[in-house]
Amino acid sequence: MNFIPERQIRALYDEQTIRVYQAYSDEIADAALRQGTFVSPPFKMDRMTWIKPSFLWMMYRAGWGRKDAGQARILAIDISREGFEWALSHSCPSHPSDSMSKEEWLRVKEAAPVRIQWDPERDLQLQPQTHRAIQIGLSKQAVELYVGQWIKRVTDITSEAHAIHTLVLHGKFDTARKSLPLEHPYVSKTL
Repeated sequence: MNFIPERQIRALYDEQTIRVYQAYSDEIADAALRQGTFVSPPFKMDRMTWIKPSFLWMMYRAGWGRKDAGQARILAIDISREGFEWALSHSCPSHPSDSMSKEEWLRVKEAAPVRIQWDPERDLQLQPQTHRAIQIGLSKQAVELYVGQWIKRVTDITSEAHAIHTLVLHGKFDTARKSLPLEHPYVSKTL
Protein backbone atom coordinates (compact mmCIF):
# COMPACT_ATOMS: atom_id res chain seq x y z
CA MET A 1 0.00 0.00 0.00
CA ASN A 2 1.26 3.49 -0.83
CA PHE A 3 1.95 5.84 2.06
CA ILE A 4 -0.41 8.82 2.13
CA PRO A 5 0.58 11.79 4.30
CA GLU A 6 -1.96 12.81 6.95
CA ARG A 7 -2.67 16.05 5.06
CA GLN A 8 -2.44 15.95 1.29
CA ILE A 9 -4.62 17.52 -1.37
CA ARG A 10 -5.76 14.80 -3.77
CA ALA A 11 -7.77 15.85 -6.80
CA LEU A 12 -8.58 15.36 -10.45
CA TYR A 13 -6.70 18.11 -12.27
CA ASP A 14 -4.81 19.08 -15.43
CA GLU A 15 -2.54 21.97 -16.39
CA GLN A 16 -5.35 24.56 -16.33
CA THR A 17 -8.06 23.31 -13.97
CA ILE A 18 -8.71 21.39 -10.78
CA ARG A 19 -12.01 19.67 -10.03
CA VAL A 20 -13.97 20.37 -6.88
CA TYR A 21 -17.35 19.04 -5.82
CA GLN A 22 -20.47 20.54 -4.31
CA ALA A 23 -23.98 19.23 -3.70
CA TYR A 24 -27.07 21.37 -4.13
CA SER A 25 -30.82 21.39 -4.62
CA ASP A 26 -32.34 20.93 -8.07
CA GLU A 27 -33.04 24.66 -8.30
CA ILE A 28 -29.43 25.74 -7.67
CA ALA A 29 -27.95 22.90 -9.78
CA ASP A 30 -30.23 23.51 -12.77
CA ALA A 31 -29.46 27.26 -12.79
CA ALA A 32 -25.70 26.59 -12.55
CA LEU A 33 -25.82 24.05 -15.38
CA ARG A 34 -27.75 26.46 -17.63
CA GLN A 35 -25.38 29.39 -16.98
CA GLY A 36 -22.08 27.53 -16.55
CA THR A 37 -21.66 29.07 -13.09
CA PHE A 38 -23.75 29.71 -10.00
CA VAL A 39 -26.60 32.19 -10.32
CA SER A 40 -27.87 34.41 -7.51
CA PRO A 41 -30.63 33.79 -6.67
CA PRO A 42 -31.05 30.89 -6.00
CA PHE A 43 -27.33 30.58 -5.06
CA LYS A 44 -26.51 32.77 -2.05
CA MET A 45 -23.47 34.93 -2.67
CA ASP A 46 -23.37 36.22 0.91
CA ARG A 47 -23.02 32.75 2.41
CA MET A 48 -19.86 30.68 2.81
CA THR A 49 -19.72 27.93 0.19
CA TRP A 50 -17.52 24.86 0.72
CA ILE A 51 -15.67 23.21 -2.17
CA LYS A 52 -14.15 19.75 -1.89
CA PRO A 53 -11.54 18.21 -4.22
CA SER A 54 -12.21 14.74 -2.79
CA PHE A 55 -15.02 12.84 -4.52
CA LEU A 56 -15.47 10.37 -1.65
CA TRP A 57 -15.56 13.11 0.97
CA MET A 58 -18.31 14.78 -1.07
CA MET A 59 -20.17 11.46 -1.20
CA TYR A 60 -19.88 11.23 2.58
CA ARG A 61 -21.11 14.80 3.07
CA ALA A 62 -24.06 14.41 0.68
CA GLY A 63 -24.85 10.74 1.33
CA TRP A 64 -24.21 9.90 -2.35
CA GLY A 65 -26.77 12.62 -3.26
CA ARG A 66 -29.47 10.90 -1.22
CA LYS A 67 -29.06 12.66 2.14
CA ASP A 68 -31.63 15.41 1.60
CA ALA A 69 -33.20 17.51 -1.15
CA GLY A 70 -30.73 20.35 -0.53
CA GLN A 71 -27.84 18.04 -1.51
CA ALA A 72 -29.57 15.83 -4.07
CA ARG A 73 -27.47 16.95 -7.05
CA ILE A 74 -23.74 16.32 -7.10
CA LEU A 75 -21.85 18.83 -9.23
CA ALA A 76 -18.28 18.52 -10.48
CA ILE A 77 -16.92 22.03 -10.89
CA ASP A 78 -13.70 22.55 -12.83
CA ILE A 79 -12.05 25.75 -11.64
CA SER A 80 -8.86 27.47 -12.71
CA ARG A 81 -5.74 26.38 -10.89
CA GLU A 82 -4.89 30.06 -10.46
CA GLY A 83 -8.17 30.54 -8.60
CA PHE A 84 -7.56 27.46 -6.48
CA GLU A 85 -4.09 28.75 -5.55
CA TRP A 86 -5.55 32.20 -4.79
CA ALA A 87 -8.02 30.57 -2.40
CA LEU A 88 -5.26 28.66 -0.61
CA SER A 89 -3.04 31.74 -0.34
CA HIS A 90 -5.89 33.83 1.13
CA SER A 91 -6.97 31.26 3.70
CA CYS A 92 -6.80 30.60 7.38
CA PRO A 93 -7.59 27.42 9.31
CA SER A 94 -11.18 26.88 10.45
CA HIS A 95 -9.90 26.45 13.99
CA PRO A 96 -6.86 27.85 15.81
CA SER A 97 -3.77 25.68 15.51
CA ASP A 98 -1.47 24.79 18.39
CA SER A 99 1.01 27.39 17.18
CA MET A 100 -1.52 30.24 17.13
CA SER A 101 -3.31 31.97 20.01
CA LYS A 102 -7.06 32.27 19.79
CA GLU A 103 -6.77 36.07 19.57
CA GLU A 104 -4.26 35.86 16.72
CA TRP A 105 -6.46 33.33 14.91
CA LEU A 106 -9.52 35.58 15.28
CA ARG A 107 -7.60 38.48 13.69
CA VAL A 108 -6.40 36.32 10.80
CA LYS A 109 -9.84 34.75 10.36
CA GLU A 110 -11.56 38.14 10.13
CA ALA A 111 -9.23 39.23 7.31
CA ALA A 112 -9.21 35.95 5.35
CA PRO A 113 -12.02 35.26 2.85
CA VAL A 114 -11.21 31.53 2.80
CA ARG A 115 -11.26 28.80 5.48
CA ILE A 116 -9.31 25.57 5.31
CA GLN A 117 -10.45 22.48 7.13
CA TRP A 118 -8.93 19.00 7.10
CA ASP A 119 -11.38 16.18 7.77
CA PRO A 120 -10.87 12.41 7.68
CA GLU A 121 -10.90 11.14 4.09
CA ARG A 122 -13.50 8.45 3.39
CA ASP A 123 -13.36 5.06 1.72
CA LEU A 124 -16.00 3.52 -0.57
CA GLN A 125 -18.13 2.61 2.44
CA LEU A 126 -17.70 6.19 3.67
CA GLN A 127 -15.69 5.07 6.68
CA PRO A 128 -13.06 7.51 8.01
CA GLN A 129 -9.44 7.02 6.97
CA THR A 130 -6.27 8.01 8.84
CA HIS A 131 -5.36 10.64 6.25
CA ARG A 132 -7.36 13.80 5.73
CA ALA A 133 -9.13 15.55 2.86
CA ILE A 134 -9.17 19.31 2.46
CA GLN A 135 -12.39 21.32 2.52
CA ILE A 136 -12.17 24.93 1.37
CA GLY A 137 -14.75 27.44 2.55
CA LEU A 138 -15.17 30.49 0.32
CA SER A 139 -16.72 33.72 1.57
CA LYS A 140 -16.80 37.41 0.67
CA GLN A 141 -14.42 38.22 -2.21
CA ALA A 142 -13.57 34.53 -2.70
CA VAL A 143 -17.21 33.66 -3.55
CA GLU A 144 -17.35 36.51 -6.08
CA LEU A 145 -14.13 35.31 -7.74
CA TYR A 146 -15.28 31.67 -7.70
CA VAL A 147 -18.60 32.44 -9.37
CA GLY A 148 -17.37 35.22 -11.67
CA GLN A 149 -13.91 34.06 -12.76
CA TRP A 150 -12.69 30.69 -11.55
CA ILE A 151 -15.43 28.32 -12.71
CA LYS A 152 -14.65 26.91 -16.16
CA ARG A 153 -17.17 24.04 -16.32
CA VAL A 154 -20.05 22.68 -14.24
CA THR A 155 -21.06 19.04 -14.75
CA ASP A 156 -23.89 17.13 -13.10
CA ILE A 157 -22.42 13.81 -11.92
CA THR A 158 -25.37 12.70 -9.78
CA SER A 159 -26.09 9.64 -11.94
CA GLU A 160 -22.41 8.57 -11.78
CA ALA A 161 -22.44 8.96 -8.00
CA HIS A 162 -25.62 6.88 -7.74
CA ALA A 163 -24.14 4.18 -10.01
CA ILE A 164 -20.99 3.90 -7.86
CA HIS A 165 -23.14 3.80 -4.72
CA THR A 166 -25.22 0.97 -6.20
CA LEU A 167 -22.02 -1.01 -6.87
CA VAL A 168 -20.95 -0.46 -3.26
CA LEU A 169 -24.35 -1.58 -1.97
CA HIS A 170 -23.99 -4.79 -3.99
CA GLY A 171 -20.47 -5.42 -2.68
CA LYS A 172 -18.83 -4.81 -6.07
CA PHE A 173 -15.97 -2.83 -4.55
CA ASP A 174 -13.38 -3.47 -7.27
CA THR A 175 -15.75 -2.24 -9.99
CA ALA A 176 -16.78 0.71 -7.83
CA ARG A 177 -13.13 1.61 -7.17
CA LYS A 178 -12.39 1.54 -10.91
CA SER A 179 -15.32 3.94 -11.47
CA LEU A 180 -13.95 6.60 -9.12
CA PRO A 181 -12.36 9.77 -10.49
CA LEU A 182 -8.56 9.41 -10.72
CA GLU A 183 -7.45 11.76 -7.98
CA HIS A 184 -3.72 12.40 -7.66
CA PRO A 185 -1.66 14.28 -5.10
CA TYR A 186 -1.80 17.98 -5.89
CA VAL A 187 1.26 20.03 -5.02
CA SER A 188 0.22 23.52 -4.12
CA LYS A 189 2.47 26.53 -4.57
CA THR A 190 0.93 27.88 -1.38
CA LEU A 191 0.30 25.13 1.19
